[in-house]
Amino acid sequence: MRPSNVYTGAYVEREAHLRKDPRWIAEALADRGTVIVPVWRNRSLVRRTAEGCAAVLLPGDHPLRPAWPDEEFVLLGRFRGCACFAAELAADAPPVEEATFEDLRLVGGLLPADEAGLLAYARALLYWRHRHRHCGVCGARTASANAGHVMRCTADGCGAEHFPRLDPAIIVLVTDGERALLGRQAAWPPGRYSTIAGFVEPGESLEDAVAREVLEETGVQVAAMEYHSSQPWPFPSSLMIGYVATAAPDAVPRADEELEDVRWFTRAEIASGTPGLPPPQSVSFRLIEDWYDSGADVPLRQAPGVRLWGPRA
Repeated sequence: MRPSNVYTGAYVEREAHLRKDPRWIAEALADRGTVIVPVWRNRSLVRRTAEGCAAVLLPGDHPLRPAWPDEEFVLLGRFRGCACFAAELAADAPPVEEATFEDLRLVGGLLPADEAGLLAYARALLYWRHRHRHCGVCGARTASANAGHVMRCTADGCGAEHFPRLDPAIIVLVTDGERALLGRQAAWPPGRYSTIAGFVEPGESLEDAVAREVLEETGVQVAAMEYHSSQPWPFPSSLMIGYVATAAPDAVPRADEELEDVRWFTRAEIASGTPGLPPPQSVSFRLIEDWYDSGADVPLRQAPGVRLWGPRA
């Protein structure tokens, strides 16, 4: 059985049935034992440690608490036995002793698994709320409902309810057995390559999306594919659905307008650092790693020359 991807797992008891219980919500917000996950400008509050990073969760009676009206809190559930809410800091973030707001993409793999999942959950929900302050039907202001999991239109005669949304995207490692097909975007750091990815379009199955995206971006047709795993990727609001695909015989890749380059790489080239690889907390890296390890004497993470974009997990 494969290990879980970063940001996944039963890291929180979501307690969905309590979202519609205003009395319980009020009591939880007044409880000093409640913890708050702060988010500022889509960044998460963490503390650097000798082992990596740790999430900084604020106590329910933290001095910042009065700055947040109750309707701005989003119930995440119970985390390590405590009621847990997310809240967004506006304007300039006040300092928190020995902690900093950092990009979760860079530190997620350094956090304990449950903390990484919790911070990703908070970031995703608050991003969605920030983008749905007005009704998509009539344009009127929306108001928080169901402990932050619904944004309801305030206009008489409308009252449309808007729920959290995800953008499904496939991400696929294409291989001919001995080589992996990787591409790069021009905006990426020099030498960095990754697997092929793209959003699922309306009316399209995941399998159809895999075949279409690989063909569009690389010119390679896939002969077979197999589901690998999935990963929430709240940067800003995606669900990455990972596949491994086998290329049709004699496939010759070519880059499209989205990619600067696309090419085959052998395990030896990857081990030597010829392509810089995606961050190890991503499902993209996991796809490459599992393929590499299936045919190598030394695991990818132990290969001395391998080059990663971001810290090793």
